[in-house]
Amino acid sequence: MSATDPDSAWIAAALAASRPRVLAALLRAFRDLDTAEEAYQEAALRALRTWPRNGPPRDVAAWLILVGRNAALDGKRRRTREEPLPPEEALSDRDDAEAPLAERIDASAYRDDILRLLFICCHPELPATQQVALALRIVSGLSVARIARAFLASEAAMEQRITRAKARIARSAVPYEAPGPAERAERLGAVSAMVYLVFNAGYSAGTGTERAALCDEAIRLGRLLLRLFGSEPEVMGLVALMLLQHARTPARFDAEGDIVLLDDQDRGLWRGPMIAEGLALVDKAMRHRAPGPYQVQAAIAALHARAACPQDTDWAGIDTLYATLERLQPSPVVSLNRAVATAKVGGPAAGLARVEPLAGPLDGYFHFHGLRGALLMQLGRDGEAREAMGRAIALAGTAAEAAHIRMQLDRLSRDAAERI
Repeated sequence: MSATDPDSAWIAAALAASRPRVLAALLRAFRDLDTAEEAYQEAALRALRTWPRNGPPRDVAAWLILVGRNAALDGKRRRTREEPLPPEEALSDRDDAEAPLAERIDASAYRDDILRLLFICCHPELPATQQVALALRIVSGLSVARIARAFLASEAAMEQRITRAKARIARSAVPYEAPGPAERAERLGAVSAMVYLVFNAGYSAGTGTERAALCDEAIRLGRLLLRLFGSEPEVMGLVALMLLQHARTPARFDAEGDIVLLDDQDRGLWRGPMIAEGLALVDKAMRHRAPGPYQVQAAIAALHARAACPQDTDWAGIDTLYATLERLQPSPVVSLNRAVATAKVGGPAAGLARVEPLAGPLDGYFHFHGLRGALLMQLGRDGEAREAMGRAIALAGTAAEAAHIRMQLDRLSRDAAERI
């Protein structure tokens, strides 16, 4: 089937939506990631061949699980010279052959299977980079080449990273039974962090189709978590945070790919439906009165989203929320972000007073030197501002970040020339 075939769009969407559930069930059956993945691929290939002719099955996931399971068993049969799998014609989409299996897959089994799959990808023995790569490959189904492009790595290096992650999981003898309540609570944090890492990998990287796709995929995974943990306010906060941040993407860069600061963004370009969904989730989460880091960050993003223009931004409220976040999740980066709000409320000197104590832990951080340089420039301390911005350029992670600081330096030079 060609890429332009009208059947390809709905089949691709159905396969992508069903993949986590199908892979999770196949993993439970065969207890091996490679076997489960190969079985899913074989089922997907059969779907591409038969669904255009026969139409979709009543339960897409159940059909894929049945066909994938049989394909994997057929592989074992061939290796042991047993009976082969029946021909494709015998696997009719119309005769409810998958119905008995569908009846056995109830909501609780689906929940446990998906949790198991996510928990395995976020195994505590795996480094964060391997967790993200494995989740994008296994849960999201992205190709190794696409993951490599998104992370600016070679395909061979990314293949090795994923292979090492699978091998480590195999050696660690991960249990495949349904996770208990204590493990769910403990590992949900790791799964949420993995999803947000995927999002940040796309959001912080600037323009580019591959990187934007990471944001979309992280939101899809977040919504999957929300289906599984519909009453968890922190999961609501996570999804809301990603939606509210991603809603600003069309306005974050200009036509040349240069960064547009929040105050200078065309808010008419912000995605209204995405903002509305995020705001509704923030409000719903806050009603639980159990604040957590994702909820607080989402509440900060919500205050930005609710401001019709920069002058309407509730910077005092944002400063208070960052103070709460400092208590819940203390880190130099959180304190640096609070310094921005403090400067908006109390002026550049007040902001700089919060920034200066962070010089030790954040000396290698681009945003520290960029913010410090901007505040020094506002205070008229031009020489120190140039030094800080020069350091920021050296630490810039993207061309857009470096270009933004150079623009600030050009402005500083123009202002100095006008004062002569």
